[in-house]
Amino acid sequence: MKAVFVDANPTLSAVAERLHRADDPQLVINRQPDITSEQLPAVLGNAEIAIIDHTHLPTDIARQCAGLKHVVFLGTGARSYMNPEELAEAGIEVHIIKGYGDTAVAECAFALMWAAAKGFARMDRAMRVGNWLRSDAVQLTGKTLGLVGFGGIAAEMARLAAGAGMQVIAWNRSPKTHPGVRFVELDELLAASDVVSMHLLLTDETRGIISRERIARMRDGAILVNTARGALVDEDAMIQALESGKLGHAALDVFVTEPMPAGHPLTRLDNVTLSAHSAFRTPEASDNLIQAALNHCRRISGQGQQQ
Repeated sequence: MKAVFVDANPTLSAVAERLHRADDPQLVINRQPDITSEQLPAVLGNAEIAIIDHTHLPTDIARQCAGLKHVVFLGTGARSYMNPEELAEAGIEVHIIKGYGDTAVAECAFALMWAAAKGFARMDRAMRVGNWLRSDAVQLTGKTLGLVGFGGIAAEMARLAAGAGMQVIAWNRSPKTHPGVRFVELDELLAASDVVSMHLLLTDETRGIISRERIARMRDGAILVNTARGALVDEDAMIQALESGKLGHAALDVFVTEPMPAGHPLTRLDNVTLSAHSAFRTPEASDNLIQAALNHCRRISGQGQQQ
């Protein structure tokens, strides 16, 4: 059985080479992080397994991949890049990877929250062009952090925030409990939180969950942090709320369109801190991610040998 890592960047290429074992299924590493969807059939050939980091796999393209039976997506957000139900109908199973970067993403969300509260990005931009810009900051100790969605990343965020003296509340689609976290309804969370941090998977049900109406229910001047998926938030409504001051700041690692187009309205706002969908990029998370992908390949290969 053969696997092809179709869009490996230099960092993940090196990790895959290091962690791949001699007794593993054959692994071809295609060092082409900017590969297009249309190039995938030729790169995959007759391979049964595609390992995909960030490349879109339309169903009509997948049908052109003669041997493809499994897609191992490097993360949880496969729906942003492919349609798992349509692929299943075509005989292709999609496998995702959870938990590999919980600490890394939570640390990024935590850092974005602090950068937003202290105005670091705005001061940095101004000082680089010779302006001695001083601005008032938000003191986060004693403030309320609201976590929208509560999985492994949110649990790590709660740990960090509690250590910083913040009150932590959360909403989750299914009932949960967690030490030190009070679970409330979503509207209550939005009204009570000084900082709202997004930690949901993107599904048909969660797309646009932070709507124009829900932004209106947020506390005036609140900080919105999103390290989950851009489409969870009504981006146009968020921009208008930032322009009006209804939202005090948005600290964002994810966007509706990625990479962010040049001249995007968010790039022109002072009360926005941006990072390039890189929350998960730490050596520890990369090792966890590739090891999990290889474990998927090992399990798939073992199933194939048993049949």
